[in-house]
Amino acid sequence: MTASSQRRAAVLGHPVAHSLSPTLHRAAYAALGLREWSYDAIDVPADDLAAFVAGADDSWAGLSLTMPHKQIVLPLLDHVEPLAQVVGAVNTVLFTGSGAGRTLVGANTDVHGLVAALREGLGGEPVTTAAVLGAGATAASTLAALGELGCTSPVVYVRSMQRAGGLMRAAHRMGVEPVFRPLDGAAAQLGRASVVVSTLPHHAADPIAEALPGAVTGVLLDVAYEPRPTALHSAWVAAGGVAVGGERMLLHQAVEQVRLMTGRPGPVDAMDAALAERLAESA
Repeated sequence: MTASSQRRAAVLGHPVAHSLSPTLHRAAYAALGLREWSYDAIDVPADDLAAFVAGADDSWAGLSLTMPHKQIVLPLLDHVEPLAQVVGAVNTVLFTGSGAGRTLVGANTDVHGLVAALREGLGGEPVTTAAVLGAGATAASTLAALGELGCTSPVVYVRSMQRAGGLMRAAHRMGVEPVFRPLDGAAAQLGRASVVVSTLPHHAADPIAEALPGAVTGVLLDVAYEPRPTALHSAWVAAGGVAVGGERMLLHQAVEQVRLMTGRPGPVDAMDAALAERLAESA
């Protein structure tokens, strides 16, 4: 492999050691025969993101971004694709051109991943009512995904209305009209929704899991995938609902990232098989 042929990509986050993204992207490169491509997980604190992006040379093809970078990356980009602009969150950075002509493009594949994962759980059933837990970048992508699935008035449960301003502005841009309610009252109401999406960090939904009503009927997608299954996932299934693991969203958004970074369709079967093997090893 020569320096000129090498193509690099990575997931950036803080922390990021738990990420399954390297498993998915490396499996894609192997299936596509892209031997010159590499993909790593790199721990980058928020304050160091600008320096990392500025120092990336022409070997870089793209970046996957996880917390806390999905919103703070926006000022560092030359162009933001319309969906990412509307949502106000970028989870994919594409490096196009080279040298002085290089352009940094921001995209959002989380919406694609959310829609695909929810469709797995819905099995063709429509989304009539929906609830979203959390108010961060992934919650904004969730509102866009629910809008694509036909639900434009979900209930959003937040810890603090003062911290939900960004999500409110994103909802306005995308023409969605959510109703905001306190997170501490969520558990008693979730059983009424046909779809529930938790965008809360690891373990943050555990108190909601403990307080779930005795019976639920909808589909839950918990975007957290550690521990697997999460407490909310387990409680939801025990109460009679259908639960989709957060790793399904991760898979489908990664398939779209591979397409954007390489210009070739993401090999979903190969990536899914690698994911299943990795999860079996860690079970």
